Order: sequence, then structure tokens, then C-alpha cells
Amino acid sequence: MNENLFASFIAPTILGLPAAVLIILFPPLLIPTSKYLINNRLITTQQWLIKLTSKQMMTMHNTKGRTWSLMLVSLIIFIATTNLLGLLPHSFTPTTQLSMNLAMAIPLWAGAVIMGFRSKIKNALAHFLPQGTPTPLIPMLAIIETISLLIQPMALAVRLTANITAGHLLMHLIGSATLAMSTINLPSTLIIFTILILLTILEIAVALIQAYVFTLLVSLYLHDNT
Repeated sequence: MNENLFASFIAPTILGLPAAVLIILFPPLLIPTSKYLINNRLITTQQWLIKLTSKQMMTMHNTKGRTWSLMLVSLIIFIATTNLLGLLPHSFTPTTQLSMNLAMAIPLWAGAVIMGFRSKIKNALAHFLPQGTPTPLIPMLAIIETISLLIQPMALAVRLTANITAGHLLMHLIGSATLAMSTINLPSTLIIFTILILLTILEIAVALIQAYVFTLLVSLYLHDNT
């Protein structure tokens, strides 16, 4: 009960050296691959899910936008596996770190925006000033649209960080309450433990949904600029 509530969000170290890089590189090792002509059921299911996700995200894109398909599929797999690994006991979730999420969001957002300015600069600039805007509102609206564009990567990173962090904190609090009640009232402990199991199932869904939402928003930014 004296454990720091935010201890699980501290970047781990091994012999004084940061281990976050090793943890970030670990999820891809869990993805099964096959060297055979005929795949087993696990590989087949995995390929079907990847194909389904890729098709859903790439349907709205043109030929230029579909060149990002490999990157977007890799992104959603990485975020999903990282979020799920963070639900294991005594583990570390890199996506709870705002710095890491910004490191993913800013380059992807910047690449999409730069592509938009290079391929269709008139349409990109048209977003800053909608058609039919009254003349007195033009300077203010241009500033608002510029701020709205610049805040997009921050919104991406904060959304992912807040959702994953809030879920972990809630699980920590309910787990601590279950442990404290186990020596006081057994029926109450069973009720709280049931809530903890249901919350864990919800967090698994949230881990997958947030990976999809993050990637989908990047895909929408790309669609607006291609």
C-alpha cells in the first residue's frame, strides 16, 4: 500500500542504463512468422486481420496515399502490442510516456503536411481560409486554422497517453483496494475483484481501440493532404 501510484510509469533501468529502447524493440519479436508455403491457423488469422485493417484504412486513399500502407500497418501493430504488453504485471508501457507518443505523432503528421504542400499547395492553403469568409474575420480565422493545424500532433499524443495512463491508474487503485479488503471483508473483496477482471477486459479493448484510433487519425491527416 505504500507503493508510489506512478511507479509503473517510471522508465526502467538496467544497471543504471535506460532499458526503454529494449522494451520498445521487444513487441515485434512476439509477432509470429512462417517460412512454410501453408500457414497455420495463427498466421492465417494474423494475416487476415492485417489485410482487413489495411483495406479499411487504405480504401479512401489515392495511389500516393497508399504508399503509406506498410508504415500505417506497422504503426498499428506496434502500438497495439505495446499497449497489451503493458497490461502484464510488473511491466512497463512505453505509450504512457508523452515524449514517445510525440516522437511517433510529430514525424507522421509533418510528413503528411509536407506532402500536401508539395503535391497540392493550393488545396493545402485553402484549409486556412474557407470560402466565403467575411473580410474582417480573415486574419483571426487564419490564425485559428494555423493553431488548429499545429496542435494536431499534440492532440494525437495526448489522447493516447491519457487513455492508457488513466486505465492503468484505475487498475492500480482497484487492485490495491482488492488487496486491502481481502483481510477485512471477503464478500466485498470478491465484488471488487470481479470489477477488476471486467476492467482488465475493458483495458484490453481500449489498448486495441487506441492503437486503431491513433493510426486512423494519421490516415485521415494523410488523406487530407494527398
